Amino acid sequence: MTVQTILKMGDPRLLRVARPVTTFDTPELHQLVADLLDTMAAANGAGLAAPQIGVDLQVVIFGSGAPNPRYPDAAPVPRTVLVNPVITPLGDEEEEDWEGCLSVPGLRGVVPRWRRIRYQGCDIIGHPIDREAADFHARVVQHECDHLLGKLYPMRMRDFSRFGFNDVLFPGLAPEDD
Repeated sequence: MTVQTILKMGDPRLLRVARPVTTFDTPELHQLVADLLDTMAAANGAGLAAPQIGVDLQVVIFGSGAPNPRYPDAAPVPRTVLVNPVITPLGDEEEEDWEGCLSVPGLRGVVPRWRRIRYQGCDIIGHPIDREAADFHARVVQHECDHLLGKLYPMRMRDFSRFGFNDVLFPGLAPEDD
């Protein structure tokens, strides 16, 4: 198991635009995905993007198929490895909800996101992925793909009166699920 260090807000590497993956099914890509999965699991994350561990490639992982302890009221999201993603909003409806980020530890804020999206890309082998998602699933995909554009969720916020520390906003949340 290889748990990598997760970069924190303020690190300039998180602000870069990631490069597309051009070669699939390589030992290096498999190792990157294994590192992302191990790191996300160790942090109880809902998702993780390659730039968060300092790798400048368009690779995100998200979901586990089970409820996430950091978001206990959210529906499970299927475990997915998504390479070179493209997101298309399905309709104009936005939804605001609380988000946290492993690169912004201890804080959460209310972020507007498209309620329904289509996401496309490839798996680690290069096979196409084409899915529609709504609600929490759509939010997680958009959040992770933002990392590939050099964006962190506070950059999407519209109202900083709904931004703060988890232990103040959500006193019942266990510190390890922060």
